[in-house]
Amino acid sequence: MYLTMNRFKVKPGQEATFEAVWKSRDSQLPSVPGFISFHLMKGATTDDHTLYASHTAWQSEADFVTWTKSEAFRMAHAGAGGHGEIYAGHPQLEVFSSVQHIGA
Repeated sequence: MYLTMNRFKVKPGQEATFEAVWKSRDSQLPSVPGFISFHLMKGATTDDHTLYASHTAWQSEADFVTWTKSEAFRMAHAGAGGHGEIYAGHPQLEVFSSVQHIGA
């Protein structure tokens, strides 16, 4: 499994706008080969931001890379830079490869 995570610092008072942007996106993910799951998580709030993280699980790194070069990726990210005023800094991408899995 391959996990990608974007961390977002959202300015105070912009949380509802941030969540609405994400919930209204046409993600295209369910139709992408190798896609497993997506989660948008809300974290702690500090004086200057609320932390969010998007987690996307893939069958493999190759599946993720293929998606980033696809039309589905371009469609899902169309207009993504149009809401810069809600962020306290740039998103931070982190990627992980599975070294152990314990299932239910």
